[in-house]
Amino acid sequence: MSRRRRSKPMPKRQYPGKATDYPVVAILGRPNVGKSALFNRLAGRQLSIVEDQPGITRDRIYADADVFGRPVTYVDMGGWEIHPEGPIEIGINQQCQAAIAEATLILFVVDGRVPPTSGDVETADLLRRSGVPLILVINKLDSPHQDAEAADIFSLGIDNWVMVSALHGRGFTDLEDKIHPWLPKGLPAPTAPAPDEAPLNPLDDPHGLRVAVIGRPNAGKSSLINHLLGEDRLLTLDIPGTTRDAIDTLVTRNDRQFIFVDTAGIRRKSRVPTRSPERMAVSSAVRAVENAKVVVLLLDADQGVAEQDARILGLATDRGKALVIALNKWDLLKGDAARQREVHRRLRDIISYVPWAKVVNVSALKGTGINQLLTEIERAFATHCQRVSTSRVNELFADIVAHHPPPLRKGRPVKLYFATQVSICPPTFVVQCSYPEAIHFSYERYVQNRLRETFGFEGTPVRVFFRQRARKGNKGESPTGG
Repeated sequence: MSRRRRSKPMPKRQYPGKATDYPVVAILGRPNVGKSALFNRLAGRQLSIVEDQPGITRDRIYADADVFGRPVTYVDMGGWEIHPEGPIEIGINQQCQAAIAEATLILFVVDGRVPPTSGDVETADLLRRSGVPLILVINKLDSPHQDAEAADIFSLGIDNWVMVSALHGRGFTDLEDKIHPWLPKGLPAPTAPAPDEAPLNPLDDPHGLRVAVIGRPNAGKSSLINHLLGEDRLLTLDIPGTTRDAIDTLVTRNDRQFIFVDTAGIRRKSRVPTRSPERMAVSSAVRAVENAKVVVLLLDADQGVAEQDARILGLATDRGKALVIALNKWDLLKGDAARQREVHRRLRDIISYVPWAKVVNVSALKGTGINQLLTEIERAFATHCQRVSTSRVNELFADIVAHHPPPLRKGRPVKLYFATQVSICPPTFVVQCSYPEAIHFSYERYVQNRLRETFGFEGTPVRVFFRQRARKGNKGESPTGG
């Protein structure tokens, strides 16, 4: 009888907050036993940061996959501590308990190269008492020659076990053979457009509007998303660097789906050690920006706006993303009008090169301003995807030339022949002209501003490129013969 095919990752779907459509398989164990590596391999893609040191993963991270035709949601989480000492360990344990409560099946991961620790023994007892079906996953056994080293693990008394190597992929067919019977039949798989078949109208994307939330450490990014969810899905502590992975969360408001991506706080590059978990977390945040449609820059109004906020803003503007700026912790400035004015004045100085970005005052803790933030996100995305007819564009350019003609080149006027919008997200225009090299950036900015004012491009960058029109006759001859 032929062996069943290996599982494959499902089209990426986000976890909806409180209850997933599919059976949940939670991956749990003490720190540094290889849970995230196991999760990434089962999910079929790199989602969790993997580093050979404890405490890297802190929040619950969800991923849908297909096990021999049956959909499943895997959950990765931080290492379980029997006796947590600090607020991060206590918070991780709370995340683990929440995952256990919603799990259909638990994969209890241990390091097969060492005897079971007291933490392994106590965790095994805890999981047995939970009543959730359990599979013991004996990890880090890279070859059959190492299997004998795992003999002591069987003292945990768990009969349903499998030996694997998350690093090399050994034993994963056997593991999925054991997972498969716990997954119900007949659940529909999520659908997604083919990679080269984006929705004709990006506003109608059934998979949700992808929004990356970025900012400095401790700005309140996780608190904001927790408020949108209505539950403490993400670990929030008054400790910089609490969030490590970029985490997707599906939020539905007024029949509209938003995929919010919580990201690690971004410090100055010089302050982040090379090859550290924080450096990898920042790289993950940058990828989240690249994949997002809209970026929310979250600022701490109480701490004030800093130069680093402008650098972080550049991550979004350089990549042509729609943008909304949220001033969080605004409730702490309540009643202090002078301080409020100073914060806004400082903000406008810092972001003077993106005056088109909307600013919303919010409090993630109390929920004030959140509805306005969602409204501005939708509005920014709508203009980000806006397309203008060529006839209207050229009517505007005729007016531009009449009231503010382009500069001279060697005493001769630069002629603008034809303009058209060539793409959306962001709105991008190409202007055919006689001498593009003579167009000064100040004139380019003037054209961008006229486009923005005329067609309402708020919350999105507008790109304008001046291109040489194909010339006739001898090289160097003006298109008009002048």
